Amino acid sequence: MPAIEVSNLQRAFSAGVLAVAGIDLRVDAGEIYAFLGPNGAGKTTTVRMLTTLLRPTGGSATVAGHDVVAEPAAVRAAIGVALQEAALDPLMTGRELIRMQATLHGIPRAEGQRRADDLLRRVGLVEAGDRRVGTYSGGMKRRLDLASALVHEPRVLFLDEPTTGLDPVSRKSIWEEVEALNREGTTVFLTTQYLEEADQLADRVGIISAGRIVAEGTPAALKAEVGKPRMELVLAAGERGDCVEVLSRFGDPLPPRDGTLMIEVAAGSAAIAPVVRALDEAGITVESLDVVEPTLDDVFVAKTGHHLEGDEASEPGTGEAEAVSG
Repeated sequence: MPAIEVSNLQRAFSAGVLAVAGIDLRVDAGEIYAFLGPNGAGKTTTVRMLTTLLRPTGGSATVAGHDVVAEPAAVRAAIGVALQEAALDPLMTGRELIRMQATLHGIPRAEGQRRADDLLRRVGLVEAGDRRVGTYSGGMKRRLDLASALVHEPRVLFLDEPTTGLDPVSRKSIWEEVEALNREGTTVFLTTQYLEEADQLADRVGIISAGRIVAEGTPAALKAEVGKPRMELVLAAGERGDCVEVLSRFGDPLPPRDGTLMIEVAAGSAAIAPVVRALDEAGITVESLDVVEPTLDDVFVAKTGHHLEGDEASEPGTGEAEAVSG
């Protein structure tokens, strides 16, 4: 049974905006699935539907085997959720907040205390556990929110842009914890607008643009779709000679750019040594040489026509979200 299964899921808002325009996806138990796209693409709206915070206007979805509309309580019992804006009471301590979460999930007091201690240790907040949350940094709040989402040991964990705005050290800490949770069997559904995050963490990636999934697959497979690695060379001043002829023995030449010669090389970095030897034998001096692998940004450009980074548009209609009752 898949951990998440979605068929033609849609969400329209009263202004006539179709934020999610009929998506299909399946996440198997034990996977890390990254939903990659810019602000406004429909990522958060999708997560809100899958976590029962927003009612779909079309299609269907099941999470942990339960229908998100017909069985919202069963879905909520099976999932952990850490949204972009953590709802953390600044006057409570970290330990108090986790214990309160345990109580809300019906966990007995003594067990809730034990889990709070374990989770604070897990996310590296033992020393800050008895400080008020209002004194925490952004990274500490994200880690506390993650700990709170884990208190009832969920089968499926939803993380909505968990590292947005964090410094590199805090971001790496979150990544390590996500990977550790996944190794222990937790299925993770992660939304992100960071290419590196999706590439680093995900078993599979779904790229969403304007409310539609435009590509899906493993990071390696998606990058392979848009091209092979390319070698970029800058020759020493005045050099040219038979360089293009030499390079063509190792791959398909690409149009030069700003004085940089480029060829596609299926062998990637393994082609560097033979290319350098061949150029040296031809008496051609190279100033610099680099092998550039295809990136998820290359995939995004190929599928959407624009780069992922830098899109600051807000997601349409999210201010009109209708919470699902019950």
